[in-house]
Amino acid sequence: MKNKTWIIVVIASLGLIIAACGMMNKKNKGKGMNLFTVSQDREFGAQVAAEIEGNPAQYPILDSARNKEAYGMLYRLRDLILNSGEVDFKEDFAWRLRIIKDDSTLNAFCTPGGYIYVYTGILKYLENEAQLAGVMAHEIAHADQRHSTRQMTKMFGVQVLLEIIAGNRAMIKEVTGALVNLRNSRAHETEADYYSVAYLCPTPYDAAGGAGFFEKIQRQDAPRPPEFLSTHPDPGKRIEKFYTNKIALGCTGADKKEEEYKRIVSKL
Repeated sequence: MKNKTWIIVVIASLGLIIAACGMMNKKNKGKGMNLFTVSQDREFGAQVAAEIEGNPAQYPILDSARNKEAYGMLYRLRDLILNSGEVDFKEDFAWRLRIIKDDSTLNAFCTPGGYIYVYTGILKYLENEAQLAGVMAHEIAHADQRHSTRQMTKMFGVQVLLEIIAGNRAMIKEVTGALVNLRNSRAHETEADYYSVAYLCPTPYDAAGGAGFFEKIQRQDAPRPPEFLSTHPDPGKRIEKFYTNKIALGCTGADKKEEEYKRIVSKL
């Protein structure tokens, strides 16, 4: 029986590898091995979203009906990014938004399959819509370039990934915590910064809006600099790359929309 189980695991693992290699030939070509297929990114993202939203003590989600303006702003910016023509999996992923009420956390993240979470801490820290659009485009890029599941392919063994895909609740809960706090590689951060500019380039917004977060960090205004900055590329170099990528791509948008942004965020 044990031998039979092992054979099933090996066959399933080979199937995942073949599917992953096949997917790399279509989208995100040449980005590295990923044992998750695109449909499994969607399934896993939905499972993680259910785990997050089933834990209001740790992830207090703001009600969209009571915070219409804030959610409306986020969805409007999301749609601009998705309609840029640069998002590979625009039609494949959910791209659903939720705001987490936590003013002390300067963070946003996007699960595999496009479930986007933005903390009130970073919303109140940013200064205008262009900066928020830059942060959102960066997080969307992580999902669109499938960075999380590529990273998980390296971090976890095949057996763990099979249990996640099979819907093992305990394993999903454990991996959710790792995913929320996932430190993307320097290469993935650099790539997400590039796509933040590329996604915003066709829009009326300043395509280097994402640099604003790091510029403020450099001014040492942050109450508690995010831990990820200790392992990610130097903020100064990231700022420079935002602007050089903007020039290289010929982006001309300049909108920032500061006053309206601050009015909406002040209500959170």
